[in-house]
Amino acid sequence: MRIWVNGGLRDADDARLSVFDHGLTVGDGIFETVRVAGGHPFALTRHLVRLTRSARGLGLADPDHDEVRHAVETVVEANPMELGRLRITYTGGLSPLGSDRGDAAPSLIVALGEAARRPDSTAVVTVPWTRNERGAVTGLKTTSYAENVVALARAHERGASEAIFPNTVGQLCEGTGSNVFVVLDGRIHTPPVTSGCLAGITRALVVEWTGAQETDLPLDVLERADEIFLTSTLRDIQAVHRVDGRELPGAPGPVTVKAMRVFDERAADDLDP
Repeated sequence: MRIWVNGGLRDADDARLSVFDHGLTVGDGIFETVRVAGGHPFALTRHLVRLTRSARGLGLADPDHDEVRHAVETVVEANPMELGRLRITYTGGLSPLGSDRGDAAPSLIVALGEAARRPDSTAVVTVPWTRNERGAVTGLKTTSYAENVVALARAHERGASEAIFPNTVGQLCEGTGSNVFVVLDGRIHTPPVTSGCLAGITRALVVEWTGAQETDLPLDVLERADEIFLTSTLRDIQAVHRVDGRELPGAPGPVTVKAMRVFDERAADDLDP
């Protein structure tokens, strides 16, 4: 694997950051995950816009989009594969120990690893922990992912691939790395970003392309929804066939199947929608 680190391509064994990088010491960083298929990144412009939004939310300097695009192109060319997960990481850079940020330039890392196509459906579990819809970093895609690591481990222990969080007022929010959609009486709904969920790239495209409604939903909607599906960069649209102990036979259902078809067709027509 060849990885871009702070201005140049490095072999994996030589791709290093200082142990004093703020992204390592306090999780002061942001990232984007981009699907790469056949050597082509999908929706890169949208990802770069969100990267900048996250940087501003943390008070980091705006990333140079031309530099990031060059790094992405270089890494994709150096690591040919049919389907890959490309990770753009942007951190606070070299800083003193503690929460105060130094005056060094941010660090930029771009890496690409192989990915496998996801199954058409999966199982999820709800967890007792909450997303804080009023937090300082709510809605930012930061590298502070320990909460997700714990929740995802809980999901795996229960034979599921994703954990679903409520927010602090008991509304449906999001998964550890996905957005959640439900089908009620033939209509598609998803929590609004005010619920505390990340403004997912795939989520936005599904809302635009299917007419899904942003709706405040209680967590227990998962107990009665006709269909449920997840969206994320590598899942695209993935149906849910089990939530906790509730089975949803026949998943993906007809509304989800139609949404999958629409997404696949639109995404194939435009690699940077």
